Amino acid sequence: MSARIHPTAIVEDGASVGDGTAIWDSAHVRAGAVIGERCIIGEKTYLAPGVVIGDLVKLNAFVYVCSAVTIEDGVMVSAGTIFTNDRFPRATTPDLAEPRTSDIDEHTLPTRVREGATIGARCVIGCDLTVGRFAMIGMGSVVTKSVADFHLVIGHPAKPVGCVCRCGHPLRRFDGGSTAREEVTCRACGRRYAISGEVVEELIPVTVP
Repeated sequence: MSARIHPTAIVEDGASVGDGTAIWDSAHVRAGAVIGERCIIGEKTYLAPGVVIGDLVKLNAFVYVCSAVTIEDGVMVSAGTIFTNDRFPRATTPDLAEPRTSDIDEHTLPTRVREGATIGARCVIGCDLTVGRFAMIGMGSVVTKSVADFHLVIGHPAKPVGCVCRCGHPLRRFDGGSTAREEVTCRACGRRYAISGEVVEELIPVTVP
């Protein structure tokens, strides 16, 4: 099973594309980018050198993924999302004598999106941070700090307002009240979680042989 690459897409020599991945029209994958198996890379999406994409990742149209971004398995990044990797960018050296290159250097800061997370449409993702496992970022959010596992965050800047299940269904809202441990069952799929304040723990069923 080979990758499917649209005739108008640009996949540079030195890029790695896994089996079963589809790259749609006018996408651009730079040399040094790594894409796993059975991914979808939407139209006009850009992957810079040094980007690492896991398996079963879905990047919708017009997503910009800059160098030093790692996206783990099963992540969805919705249309128009932009990643960043430099907190204090400049076009030139301080004396205005030379342009600064886009090469990875000491100013390049990493971002990691953990497995199963969803990033909504038109989000802006800061750098030197992690988006946690199965977290969900609401559309149009600006993420400036790391996001915990299973958290739902929204806003400018994005703040946690609740938590979600692996299946994406909301579990509960955060009210800033009790920190006592509470067990919650997802109404959609039946998976169970323990929630203490804003700490969410997935309860894995024990299989008896």
